[in-house]
Amino acid sequence: MASILMSAMPFAGHVAPVAAVARELVRRGHDVRVHTGSAYATTFADAGATPVPWRHARDFDERDLAATFPRLRDRKGARQMIANVQALFLGTAAGQCADLHDEFRRRPWDLVAADSLALGARFAAELSRRPRVALSVVPLAIPDRDAPPPFLGLDPLPGPVGRLRDAALWGALEVATTPLRRAYGRARRDAGLGPTPERLDEVWLGGDDVVASGVPALDRRESWPGLARFVGDIAWEPGGAVSPRPARLPDWWHDVRTAEVPVVHVTQGTYNVDPHDLILPSVEALAGRDVLTVVGLAPRTPPLPGPLPANARVATMLPYDELLPRTAVVVTNGGWGGVLAALRHGVPLVVAGGDLDKPEIAARVQRAGAGVNLRTGTPTARQVRDGVGQVLTHGRYAAAAARIGADLRAAGGAPAAADAIERHLP
Repeated sequence: MASILMSAMPFAGHVAPVAAVARELVRRGHDVRVHTGSAYATTFADAGATPVPWRHARDFDERDLAATFPRLRDRKGARQMIANVQALFLGTAAGQCADLHDEFRRRPWDLVAADSLALGARFAAELSRRPRVALSVVPLAIPDRDAPPPFLGLDPLPGPVGRLRDAALWGALEVATTPLRRAYGRARRDAGLGPTPERLDEVWLGGDDVVASGVPALDRRESWPGLARFVGDIAWEPGGAVSPRPARLPDWWHDVRTAEVPVVHVTQGTYNVDPHDLILPSVEALAGRDVLTVVGLAPRTPPLPGPLPANARVATMLPYDELLPRTAVVVTNGGWGGVLAALRHGVPLVVAGGDLDKPEIAARVQRAGAGVNLRTGTPTARQVRDGVGQVLTHGRYAAAAARIGADLRAAGGAPAAADAIERHLP
């Protein structure tokens, strides 16, 4: 039995894959502690791990970030991305490290296996001189100067024009991220560490190994020899835990089980939850169509205005392991966990990726042939209707989703991630 320290940024999309790996490591007999925000302490306790709460780190509620970080209020697009990185990931890193320094002095660990965006765990691994495995629970973003910067949702452009474009974009990124580089330097100093020669875009994936969610078909490159190990959908536990099932299924669930028309699932994730962005345009787009529209709401999504179309069904929590095998198309804002879950079931997608990493995810889905990229986070009803119609009409999307689904399942999920972690145990 080894003592393993894990860490997860307190967001639902980060917690689910880390919890799956923690549960697998506990099942194998390891002593697992997980550093995370207070909102998810019970999640990890239920997985059999020991929660290590954020104390020095400034805890926050992902449902209301502006309550803790007022400068994040009403930000969108690139401004939101930069503000989020500075406040949430860099701004809390030294506090995370202080928490973990206290925990290591109380009881040392053998290895750190952490969410790659939890920089405090990286700092703690450096200070404790223990091996570190980075879990890339968001799309792998290894810097590649022969391509555009990641998370812009841009396709590679060959030839001199492409090289000029990419050089200009990387130069603009260097200027735009100057405050972030300074914040990273301050975080290291506050954690008791010296400067590092790494560029800012390299620090997220340092360590002894990178365990990446996804498969090569969904990456910017087909492989990263010696740099990363793809394990598919990290949150997937074959033969083990399934997605949470509501205590009571919706009264209309029989309609899903017996549907003789295509089921279209619509989800806007758990972060930006204004239903006017995607849910309401999708409901309007599919009204009167020969489909069953099944809408999944986040817990804090405002109630939808009624009356709803006759072919629409809405619930706050849906059992994905029962829904996705019956689904023909998923309309999504592009959250990585939801995209991987849909593709693992072989379901093609229509992606409306507007903020953060979602434009990049939408572009990857389209490049892989497994869906349509609407190129906006606030599509019109017509754009959604055309996207769904395209996927339902052309079988190539379902065929590509089925191929990627087979790759995701073969990659192994949480057990494969646990295997990779165990390789670095002393």
